[in-house]
Amino acid sequence: MRISFYGVRGSLPSPGPATAHFGGNTSCVLLELADGTLLIFDAGTGLRPLGQHMAAIDTPLHLLLTHSHWDHIQGFPFFTPIYQPEREIHICRSLPDGDTEFAGVLEQMNGHNHPLGHSTLPAAVGYMEDPPAFFERYDFGFRRKTLNHPGGGYAYRIDEGGAAFAYVTDNELDPPEKPATSFDEWVDFCHGADVLIHDAQYLEADMPMKHGWGHSLVSQVRELAHEAEVGCLIIYHHDPERTDLEVAKILDESRDWFARQGSRTQVVCAWEGLVIDVAHGRGARTRIDINALRPSGLVVPEGTLRT
Repeated sequence: MRISFYGVRGSLPSPGPATAHFGGNTSCVLLELADGTLLIFDAGTGLRPLGQHMAAIDTPLHLLLTHSHWDHIQGFPFFTPIYQPEREIHICRSLPDGDTEFAGVLEQMNGHNHPLGHSTLPAAVGYMEDPPAFFERYDFGFRRKTLNHPGGGYAYRIDEGGAAFAYVTDNELDPPEKPATSFDEWVDFCHGADVLIHDAQYLEADMPMKHGWGHSLVSQVRELAHEAEVGCLIIYHHDPERTDLEVAKILDESRDWFARQGSRTQVVCAWEGLVIDVAHGRGARTRIDINALRPSGLVVPEGTLRT
């Protein structure tokens, strides 16, 4: 499987010189499976550049939304494939069972918030009424888990050919109320994943003001990855106020933390353009190839991280 990152920022786009290195587009990740299946996770503003690439590929697209907050759907009206006649696009429900709406992704195209209405789209846009049943026809494992996030939503896990990928964003590991999914349940869900992408938007300094906003601390996500024995942790959904220097410092501190634990888990702070290949050889440990440990050229002075 190949994982490509097109949007890594949380809450709202944050373009500008202070965020250009890691990127300012909101959530969007492409997962390409060995059989050619294309799974797109979230439709933030990163979906626009992904759409430019997907326009030349006629393979059906599967859009798996975690939830319908604006930063996870706002790229959809600018996704080139939805304007291609008969282009096959399947949307996975992102709201709790029993809700049959399109969770905002199409409803934002209502002539008021966007000049075009979704009913005029030439693409063949379909909606998965029962995602687990829908994916039974495919040659990979599909699981999902309820997020600890205001309004609800789902995390996803894909297992293919001995390799495992988990996408868990907008998830608060220690919410103020009773969690929909406990920490131990998250350890079980993520256990042994070769790649875990997890929202780690906040630091201890952001608390208590943002406790209950539906995002995790970097320190909590490191603990989860360590206990779940994941191969590579991808720190994701960076706070829009976090500069490149601050994100890079988080990466350096996280590497030091895993080294002190004696852990074999790799850690990366996601950036736009990051590509990860996961290959599982017969009788061999899964191989994770990352195109770089972080974007080159960023010098991180001491003391740049706000505390």
